[in-house]
Amino acid sequence: MTTEILTVADLAKLLKISPRSVYELTRERHRRSQANPLPLVRINGKTVRFRKCDVETWLETKAKEAA
Repeated sequence: MTTEILTVADLAKLLKISPRSVYELTRERHRRSQANPLPLVRINGKTVRFRKCDVETWLETKAKEAA
């Protein structure tokens, strides 16, 4: 199984938000316990990447929550 790996800039473009907003979404994971936080992968403790398939699943869940 091959999945596309996204950078912060890639994810920002996909979600049509600013890279700063992506970083804010990643910080929210630690500020409060979210039932469905933005899924991410940390590389070397600092670098953040996102698996596209995980983000798509997250978006579907968020859409159902909003309905």
